[in-house]
Amino acid sequence: MFCSVKSSVVAIILLLVVSLTSVVMGFVLIEYEQLYADVVEDNLTGLSQNVSQELLPILTSTKSDKARQVSIKNVLMPLDAYDSVFQAQVFGIDTKLIKHYVGPAGKKDILRLNQISQIDIPLMEEGIRIADGFMFATKKIGESPFALGYLQLVFDLHGPLSASKFSLLSRTLSTILIATVVVMTIAILLLNRLLQPLSRLSSFTKQIDSAKNYSLRFSAPGKNEVALLGKNINDMLDTINLELEKNKSHTKTLEAQQETMTKLANYDALTGLPNRQFIMDTLRFKLAEAKRNQHDVALLFFDLDGFKSINDSLGHEAGDHVLVEVAKRVNNLMRDGDLVSRLGGDEFLIVPNAEPSEAELTGICQRILETVDQPILMKGVELRVGLSIGIAKAIDANYDLTDLVSNADVAMYRSKSNGRGTYTMFSSDLIEDYKRKLLITNSIAKAIEEQEFTLYYQAKINCDGILMGFEALIRWVHPSLGMISPGEFIPIAEQSGKVPVISRWVIAQVCKEMAVIQTLTDRDLRISLNLSAHDLHAADLYDFVKAQIDHHGIKPSLLEFEVTESAYLESFQSSNECLKQFGDLGCSIALDDFGTGYSSLSYLTQIKIDTLKIDQQFVKEIDYSSRSRLVTSTIIDLAKSLNLTICAEGIESRIQQSYLTELGCDYYQGYLYSKPIPLADLFEVDFNFTREFAEESDVSLRKAENVYSF
Repeated sequence: MFCSVKSSVVAIILLLVVSLTSVVMGFVLIEYEQLYADVVEDNLTGLSQNVSQELLPILTSTKSDKARQVSIKNVLMPLDAYDSVFQAQVFGIDTKLIKHYVGPAGKKDILRLNQISQIDIPLMEEGIRIADGFMFATKKIGESPFALGYLQLVFDLHGPLSASKFSLLSRTLSTILIATVVVMTIAILLLNRLLQPLSRLSSFTKQIDSAKNYSLRFSAPGKNEVALLGKNINDMLDTINLELEKNKSHTKTLEAQQETMTKLANYDALTGLPNRQFIMDTLRFKLAEAKRNQHDVALLFFDLDGFKSINDSLGHEAGDHVLVEVAKRVNNLMRDGDLVSRLGGDEFLIVPNAEPSEAELTGICQRILETVDQPILMKGVELRVGLSIGIAKAIDANYDLTDLVSNADVAMYRSKSNGRGTYTMFSSDLIEDYKRKLLITNSIAKAIEEQEFTLYYQAKINCDGILMGFEALIRWVHPSLGMISPGEFIPIAEQSGKVPVISRWVIAQVCKEMAVIQTLTDRDLRISLNLSAHDLHAADLYDFVKAQIDHHGIKPSLLEFEVTESAYLESFQSSNECLKQFGDLGCSIALDDFGTGYSSLSYLTQIKIDTLKIDQQFVKEIDYSSRSRLVTSTIIDLAKSLNLTICAEGIESRIQQSYLTELGCDYYQGYLYSKPIPLADLFEVDFNFTREFAEESDVSLRKAENVYSF
């Protein structure tokens, strides 16, 4: 109700003063009424006494009744001087009314006069009675027991008393009001003085609330409650100020953490590029906008070629360095507004800001390939990686985000299958290839269960033309796709991580068919089978091979594991340990496709191998390429220097055989002797080539020498 303490206190004081004054006036009026009644009673007693004495001689006289009536009236007439007299009545000793007199008050108020007759006041009892605002005075005329009658005077007590009280109030009210004003003025002045510090404190708190400045302090002298309250408020402000400083510090920390979390949520921690979530949200928005405006959006999807070998051979630090450098180079090539993002691992996305033409997209891809192809230096070592890029457009995916990314991914994998280090524009025919790859991927597990795989064997001949063994080659006859070449399904299996399953099936099948193969001749025939880089990383591969050997009871020396040099070097340490275990078991190790990979001479001194296989691309070019002959000759000389057995594959002509024989090749493999054939057909083929090797005439040798001399 009241907006301030001072107004409340003033109102309370005013209420108290008024209440106190009212109470005092009430007591005064009550006391005044009593005093007034006492005075009237005394006056009325005296008056009744005088009138009764005057009436005594009249009642004792012998006058006639009429004369006495006149005498009594004359006695009562002087009562007209009393304005408050209502009536006077004279009764005989027998209480019969002798004379009735109406006074001034009765004449003025007939209604109240009639009311008196209804009031029962006993005549036999002398004294004063008060009833219904009237005062009755009853007096015997004469002394008892010789009384002659009774006198009753009725006096108006209410009217005169009210008038008297009104007069009293009229005379005292102005004085009371003046006193009240004086008291209130003094009280307000005192309150102003007493409450001034409190008012200052209130203004101080309002100032703090409006300015939000909690460094302000309140100053109040003395040791009263306001000063103590001010001190407590100052202490509270100190605490608030301290908490505010802490909150500011915490807020800054939280803002920094929020910024960091936002960055972590939307940006790659390693490269600083937008991450998968950010690029997908952005692409979703761009596709919706492009669909509304009938524009196109291009997407470039690429990953690094050979990245895994860097990670495995040089460690993740080198891999991270390569990722950061590639991200930096690609990002620097892009224009303002172009978006480069890292999806994860070595996969990246590029979203050009504008709607580039195919020529512009081709130019972007060429610049990216050229830039990334430059060596990456790390601690003085040059690292090289390539890219395979897939390009897709939103209009071909009907502006669907999932289809757009999938199309770019399909195009990228086509680039990898085309030789890597290139780019491919998505087209609808790639979808069919992708579906075929997906079908092949999903059919591998079932193919093993349904025995769809089979082994073909290609003969290996020594320099005397004698059969020394076979290389086991897997074939797959799919129920709906027909014959699937290993060149097609093996890379798909590598990408899907299913090569180890296939390799274990091959190992188990070779061990199972080993006994049948050994019945071809009375000599031990060694069976070669291929291992991939995925196999060499498997920790339990050795235990599996050992279990198969023990289960089928075969000699470990009859197994030879062929590993390409690229697979060997992808994880050199783990590969070396794995193949050393096989060597210690008694198995032979052959390094396949030598000369087509790293061809580093240094690692040849660090690995344990028994055979070096010359890749067929060199063998095929012996007929017409002096460079291939030189490389082949060098490889054979190197192998002999390292006491390694030499095996040449892909031999298709006598000239190739003659040249390799002259160089000292140990084993021969190719279509000249046998194509890969199923196990059942091995018994229908004559693998004895001793006559062909023995009948190499001097003429044919000289002819071969003439060919080699150009």
